[in-house]
Amino acid sequence: MVIFGLTGSIGMGKSTTATMLRRLGVPVHDADRAVHRLLGPGGAAAAAVAAAFGPGVLSGNGVDRRRLGARVFQDPAALLQLEGILHPLVRQVERRFLAAAARRRCRLVALDVPLLFETNGTRRVDATVVVSAPSFVQRARVLARPGMTADRLDGILKRQVSDRIKRRQADFVVRTGLGKARALRQLTRIVKVLVRRRGRHWPVRRAPLPHR
Repeated sequence: MVIFGLTGSIGMGKSTTATMLRRLGVPVHDADRAVHRLLGPGGAAAAAVAAAFGPGVLSGNGVDRRRLGARVFQDPAALLQLEGILHPLVRQVERRFLAAAARRRCRLVALDVPLLFETNGTRRVDATVVVSAPSFVQRARVLARPGMTADRLDGILKRQVSDRIKRRQADFVVRTGLGKARALRQLTRIVKVLVRRRGRHWPVRRAPLPHR
């Protein structure tokens, strides 16, 4: 099974690209969606996050992401602490997704991970696909979102590997600035290439036992 990472900076069109992949028949694991469930009512991370950051981040039975974001946005240590709680749980969900895809004998799957490069996620995929658009398109898309400001966008971008570096390190780039039809054609070609490759990361290879 070939596993590829789908990533891109905020506002580049990654979610739309992930939807296109599903329509092409490629199963996609959405790391952001997994985080939403983990922080939601009854989520596996809710209690640990409340214990770390106080009951004020809770809303109902889950974590209020807006309150939590305000708590960690300008505090690198708090953000690191949050990642230490969430990342292992997200990886567990990811492994269950991969195991289920393998049982269905899927030839190709995608891991939709916004911070793939920033978290060394490239180590667990066979190829990387970066979604990109011109910066003026990116900013227009993001600033149109409710509650978004230029200062907040700049803060987010500072924590992400730049689009230029991502494109340089990527195996494939999908450019979304010229419309969905062109992006879909690019993506279709990429899928045809990847499905013919041989995967290296599934099944997980366990380290050999030491000799006695």
